Amino acid sequence: MDVRVRNTRTEDFQGIIELSKSVYPQSPPWKQEQLTSHLEVFPEGQFVAVVEDSNKVVGMAASLIILWDDYDLDAEWRDFTDHGYFRNHNATLGHTVYGAEIMVHEEYQGKGVGSEIYRARQELTERLRLLRIRAGSRLRGYHNYAVNLSAQEYTIRVVQGEIYDPTLSFQIHRGFHVLAVVGGYLRNDPESLGYAALIEWLNPALAKPQDWAGRNPIFNPKGRP
Repeated sequence: MDVRVRNTRTEDFQGIIELSKSVYPQSPPWKQEQLTSHLEVFPEGQFVAVVEDSNKVVGMAASLIILWDDYDLDAEWRDFTDHGYFRNHNATLGHTVYGAEIMVHEEYQGKGVGSEIYRARQELTERLRLLRIRAGSRLRGYHNYAVNLSAQEYTIRVVQGEIYDPTLSFQIHRGFHVLAVVGGYLRNDPESLGYAALIEWLNPALAKPQDWAGRNPIFNPKGRP
């Protein structure tokens, strides 16, 4: 069954809401008001993956542009996204695409849908001549290791390939690297216990040596990805 990635439209909203309920049954789904705001402030940054013959939404991505210096390193998801409304979108001064959300329906995971969505966001970043993508990668598998490992230790082992995390391992494979581990990123998330890895993808056409400076060697033991 063919799936294609395109920009989000108003008629996709209900499909996104249903997708949210399916992927995150214990969390509130996206609200129509939030999705409307996304299209008002940054329509180019919103994507859906749809089944060709039915237009069913099986994946989505939501993004905004921010001025990174406006935020603390350990800020929460709601701070980076204006509580999910993206009214803090700053295309005039910002050079960082903030990845607020990417999700894929369980039945379509492992079939390349996620990779196509990430590729669309990376191509957007290159087309707009922006320096980077940053996001909080919720440590989806951390609850299985929390008794024995700190979130920092868990992340190190994921980066080194000793532990597979369904979200972070995939993102590392897509060229992202870890900058830090933060707590309280997503409140009341039973899988990550609130922890996320702050991740970054640099636009190869614009990144300079100083953009790579200061990388934590613990998270990047082999240097640049």
